[in-house]
Amino acid sequence: MAGQSKLEKLPPWGSAVAGSAGAVLANALVYPLDIVKTRLQVQVKRNPSSLDTNPADDEHYSSTIDAISKIVKADGLSGLYAGLPGSLLGVASTNFAYFYWYTVVRTLYLQYRALNTPPGTAAELSLGAVAGAIAQLFTIPVAVVTTRQQTVSKHERKGLIATGQEVVDSEDGWTGLWRGLKASLVLVVNPAITYGAYQRLKENLFPGKTNLKPWEAFALGAMSKALATIATQPLIVAKVGLQSKPPPARNGKPFKTFGEVMAYIVEHEGPLGLFKGIGPQILKGLLVQGFLMMTKERIELIFILLFRYFRQVRAEKLQKLADYAAEKAGKGGPVLVK
Repeated sequence: MAGQSKLEKLPPWGSAVAGSAGAVLANALVYPLDIVKTRLQVQVKRNPSSLDTNPADDEHYSSTIDAISKIVKADGLSGLYAGLPGSLLGVASTNFAYFYWYTVVRTLYLQYRALNTPPGTAAELSLGAVAGAIAQLFTIPVAVVTTRQQTVSKHERKGLIATGQEVVDSEDGWTGLWRGLKASLVLVVNPAITYGAYQRLKENLFPGKTNLKPWEAFALGAMSKALATIATQPLIVAKVGLQSKPPPARNGKPFKTFGEVMAYIVEHEGPLGLFKGIGPQILKGLLVQGFLMMTKERIELIFILLFRYFRQVRAEKLQKLADYAAEKAGKGGPVLVK
């Protein structure tokens, strides 16, 4: 059994590649929902008596379907995929970093505590938060650039590098690429809640089961993401406000803190404004997290089978060499050791 458990354990890079690949595939499939939820979250009222409008096209989006219809009318189908390369780059890098560091810190924690059982819920959430914080430090510039691409009009939209340069030139220099870092660090509780809930649900609903069926992984991923999204939606909305262009009523003055964004939204739209865009946000989260965990489980299983195959081939090769050496030794002939 010890040998089997060793085979079932992936190195950190294996979990990172599996999680990153799953995230890229899942986000590519539902990317139009990402555009819609970002546009809904960034539109704000010019004054308390007016409708909230969107900086990208000065339109008011009343729902997900309305947003999709108006974006396609204004920019064509390609408008639903604005900023896709940068977004997928950000998704790949963030998830690779997250799953890598999550595996590392979780392994170190188990070794330090000498535990043979899974960590408790509080420890699981803390480990996820540490991994998420480390990942955000390295990957937030891509998120800043992608959000900017998604929230400007078609005529203002530039490429990934050009948009990054615009952020550097027009705001606080290079530190502008880390705008919203504090909000992002606070938001590490989102993946922490997501993966903590996923681990706990997996252990409670499927005790002792190493590899889940695709539908099982999808269902657990969707449920865990829904819980995390509802708990952190106001912070998600504030982060988008920090990373996008300021609303017209601020005359180009950017927000400095996510507290300032939240206060502005409550003043102009009321407390429920902090939950705008939650429909597509949850739908996107359900689909992305479901596909992500389903794909991650499959890729991890493929890696495990590949590792098992290569170890078996290596063992057979070593056995053949041992048999050959034994045969030579039995005949009294010289055995050449290379």
